[in-house]
Amino acid sequence: MLSENDIVTIAAYCKDKLDLANATLNDEYYYQSLPLCVIDAVFSMGARYSSTENTVRRVCEYFGLKLYSRERLPISEQLSVSEFISLYDRFSIEEMADRIYQNRQRTSTRNGILKAEAVLLFVKALRQFEVDYYQDMSKVEGKVEFETKVAEIPGQRSGISTRYFYMLAGSDDYIKPDRMITNFIGSVIQRKLSLVEIHEAIIRTHRILAKEFPQLTPRVLDHQIWLYQREKN
Repeated sequence: MLSENDIVTIAAYCKDKLDLANATLNDEYYYQSLPLCVIDAVFSMGARYSSTENTVRRVCEYFGLKLYSRERLPISEQLSVSEFISLYDRFSIEEMADRIYQNRQRTSTRNGILKAEAVLLFVKALRQFEVDYYQDMSKVEGKVEFETKVAEIPGQRSGISTRYFYMLAGSDDYIKPDRMITNFIGSVIQRKLSLVEIHEAIIRTHRILAKEFPQLTPRVLDHQIWLYQREKN
């Protein structure tokens, strides 16, 4: 149970350690197309983020895709989920891992599948709900049926990658309660919290901080904590 004193303490620590007045999002929150968000969300789990960045970049370079766009592009200028799925018709999962992603990471060390396969299953789940472009995200964001489908993919049961996918796809209302965020909050209140409690802590902390920093969103606060913790590590 998080007390009000816990939240006030976390908020004070954030104000002391984070540059909240100038808080912004990095380029990865502005991917040109939705499939790139999926690749990032899947490959970033349990991995150094630099390897994830390189993986997404290799996909774009191989197919001549634009990596980022700070403006939401019309669907005619985005790579659709359906088009991305068709790449797996040309290349096997092994070939995608070796030639395209050049990354053979697995979703877990025991009984995990190649993340290249997990990406395919994730985008197929999107397509099942008729999502092809950013403009279609309202069909799946926060929907239990979609989240249940993604949770069936090996390595995605916790829901962390799904929340992160929502963030990358443009939602300001979600956080990614990964190791960086968990360690940050734990160091402040000196105890371990569940994923649900971590989410609650960030949302409630944001409510306090937003009074002084109105441009702040839960997503931006999460990102600033992540950047701070990565630099600290």
